[in-house]
Amino acid sequence: MIPKNTICIWYDTEAETAARFYASVFPDSEVEAVHRAPMDNPGTKEGDVLVVRFTVCGIPCIGVNGGPIFPQSEAFSFQIATDTQEETDRYWNAIVGNGGRESACGWCKDRWGVNWQITPRTLTEALAAGGDEGRRAFAAMMTMQKIDVAAIDAARRG
Repeated sequence: MIPKNTICIWYDTEAETAARFYASVFPDSEVEAVHRAPMDNPGTKEGDVLVVRFTVCGIPCIGVNGGPIFPQSEAFSFQIATDTQEETDRYWNAIVGNGGRESACGWCKDRWGVNWQITPRTLTEALAAGGDEGRRAFAAMMTMQKIDVAAIDAARRG
């Protein structure tokens, strides 16, 4: 069944490879279908992978191989909530270690240019609490690339 609302992500040529990688890393993720181009078009040739239907952590997505016309930007990112440093490390290391790169404040970019926020729940909870707790946690986060759960928890306590 095709969902009513689906995130569509533009890839140059590797939508299927990206989707299979995401399915191998994140829970409740899978590649559901691979559709090939019925004819030549500006982004693909007849028979090439054109559209991939997949889910990431239960969120329905479509990957389109459209060529290099529209590169990824930080205007779109997946935000993955984590519960422990081990989980944070596992996702971060999978993305960065597979040709991706680190950014700031819990953000990283996969090798296809898609942006990810690997965000421990303790950080989100601190920001929601606001006040001094939120300010301390935010200030701590601003010094980090991958989020350090223990440092955020310490900042929350003051």
